[in-house]
Amino acid sequence: MTLENAWPDLTDVLGDRVTRSKPELEAHGASESYFPLTLPDAVAYPETTAEVSALMRICSAHGVPVIGYGAGTSLEGQAQAFSGGLVVDFARMNRVIEIGQADMDARIQPGVTREALNEELRATGLFFPVDPGANATLGGMASTRASGTTAVRYGTMRDNVLGLEVVLADGRVIRTGTRARKSSAGYDLTGLFIGAEGTLGLITEMVVRLHGQPEAVSAAVCAFDTIGDAVRAVSDTIQMGIPMARIEFVDAATVDAVNRYSGMAMPLKPHLLVEFHGSEGGVAEQAEVFGDIVAEHHGHGFEWAANAEDRKALWTVRHHAYWAILAARPGTRAVVTDICVPISRLAEAVEATQKDLEEAGIPGPILGHVGDGNFHAILLVDPTDEADLKRVKAASDRMVALSLEMGGTSTGEHGVGIGKKGFMTREHGDAWQVMGQIKRALDPQNILNPGKLAPDAN
Repeated sequence: MTLENAWPDLTDVLGDRVTRSKPELEAHGASESYFPLTLPDAVAYPETTAEVSALMRICSAHGVPVIGYGAGTSLEGQAQAFSGGLVVDFARMNRVIEIGQADMDARIQPGVTREALNEELRATGLFFPVDPGANATLGGMASTRASGTTAVRYGTMRDNVLGLEVVLADGRVIRTGTRARKSSAGYDLTGLFIGAEGTLGLITEMVVRLHGQPEAVSAAVCAFDTIGDAVRAVSDTIQMGIPMARIEFVDAATVDAVNRYSGMAMPLKPHLLVEFHGSEGGVAEQAEVFGDIVAEHHGHGFEWAANAEDRKALWTVRHHAYWAILAARPGTRAVVTDICVPISRLAEAVEATQKDLEEAGIPGPILGHVGDGNFHAILLVDPTDEADLKRVKAASDRMVALSLEMGGTSTGEHGVGIGKKGFMTREHGDAWQVMGQIKRALDPQNILNPGKLAPDAN
C-alpha cells in the first residue's frame, strides 16, 4: 500500500490542506539534532478532531504511516518520517477552547504553544509552568512527556495533564481522564498516552492543570570554582527541602558559548541559575538559606534579579545555551544527551561525564535541570564524518550506561524516538516487550509513528 492509493480520499477530506510540495516536505523532514533530512510523502493540516479521525481511517485502510507533528523541536527524531507516509501537522488546531479559572485548568487543542497559552492566561492570575526552553506545542510536549526548567517545583507534563482526547489508529476517538483532580476509575489511559510519542494515537485535545502566579519571584546567578562544588550545592539544597522553582547548572564551556552568542560577560566558571516563587517573606527566607548553602560550597558573585525584565535577561543564559553551543563550532550538529540520576548521585555523574569527555577529546558542554537530577552534555559532531559520529555516539552510550548503573534513566525529558531506542531493553528488560504488546493491541498495522520508541513489529 502507498500514499497514492490514499491520496484521492485524503484530498476529499482536506482539499489543499494536504500537500506534497517539496518545500513543505523539506520543512517537515528536518531535525533539531543530528538526524539527517528525511522527507515524508505528504503533509496534512487538519482543523478538527473529525478531520483527524477521517485521516486515520483512510490511512488505516491503505496502510499509510502517520506521524504527528507539533513545532518540530523534538531531539530524538520523533517527528521525522523515517518510513515515509503522512505527517499530520497540528498548527491549525491551536485554539484555547476554555479556561476554567475557578478549577485552575484549561481545555486546549494540541497545536497551542506554551507561550501562547500563557499569553492567553495573563489576565487570570494563572499560568502553565512546564518550560522546556523551546516554544513547543503542548501536544508535542505531552507526547514526549516533556519537562524543563520548572520541573523541580511544578512537575513534568505527566503531572500537569488531567485528560486527553485521542484519535486511535483505526480512527476511533476516545477521551481519557476528567477535570477532577483525582480518580480511581480504571486504567490510567491519560498516563499511557503521555510520553507515547504518537505511537499509540494522535492527541487532538487536552485538559491541562494551571497554577497561580506567585506573589513574589526572585532569581539569581552565582559562580563556582568547580563543577563538583556547584552540583553538591544543588544536592544539599534539594535534600534540605528548599522549594526552588528553578535550579539550573551551566558549565564554563556553556558560559563561554553564551557570552559569545549573546554578548554577555559572565565569568568563565560553572554557574547555578536559581529562581524562587512564593510570598515576599517566603522568597526572602528561601534565598537566605540558599545563600548559606552556596557559601559552604565556595560559591561567589551572586547577582539578583527581581523584576521581570532582569529575570528574562538572566534566563537568556539557559534558554540560548543550545544554540550558542552550536554556533561556537559552525557546521556541527549535536547529539544531545539527557540522562537523569538519583539526586544523591548527581555530582558523581556530572564529574564522571566531564572526565570521560575530556579523555575522549569530545567537545561536550554540560548543563541541565539539576534540581531533579537531569543534565545534558551537548556532544558536537561533524555530520559529514561517520567516524566522528560513531565516536560521539559511543560517548553518549557511556553516559547512559553510567546513568543506568546509578539507578537512573537514559532520557529524563527528551524521549526515545529512534535516538534512545537502542537503550530500552537495557533500561526496561521484559517491560519493553510489554510496551510492544500494548503498541500492537492499539496499532496492529504499526502505522502510527513506526520505528519509534516501541519494539519493532514482528
